Amino acid sequence: MTSNAPSAGGPARSRTALLVPGVGYTPARPLLHYARAVLEQHGWDVRELWWEIPGTFQQFTEGERQSFVERQVVTAIEAEGCGLLVGKSLGTLAATIAADRALPAVWLTPLLPAEPVVRALSRAKAPTLLVGGTGDPLWDPAAVRELPHEVLEFADADHSLELPGDAVGSVALLQRLVEALDRFAEGVTRARKG
Repeated sequence: MTSNAPSAGGPARSRTALLVPGVGYTPARPLLHYARAVLEQHGWDVRELWWEIPGTFQQFTEGERQSFVERQVVTAIEAEGCGLLVGKSLGTLAATIAADRALPAVWLTPLLPAEPVVRALSRAKAPTLLVGGTGDPLWDPAAVRELPHEVLEFADADHSLELPGDAVGSVALLQRLVEALDRFAEGVTRARKG
């Protein structure tokens, strides 16, 4: 895990956000990079979780993948504190942690076929933003509409939230996502101050 700011205890912990990557989608990639920028503009201390996926990861069961993610997220939370989670794809297996700890969360391309993710999202009470595209086989528009959360859905966007063969359209989509992240961060930040 890397950080641009020193670890702090006490009240500062509630202003710490943790970015949780996907299998090959690191915090340096656009979605998480801009999530970090938006959160920092709203005064959050942002920590990034970087992991090395084991070579045998493809053979992991759903439960083993869940445990892999949860171990690392809990370790980061215990070391740094956390008031907000932002996860991408594999990182959305941390939805159980967010629900258990009543943490606001942004889930980018959540793994909706994973039953633990859907169960966690169903019981999560903190503000939650779900973002996905209809061109992503892991996004389920019908299931998302059943969940009690804010949803940002992009027509034809794939699992990277890009429009295949349309670079300009993909950048426009990214701008809309950043604007939604800004509104979400503003709301969560205001609620924490109040």
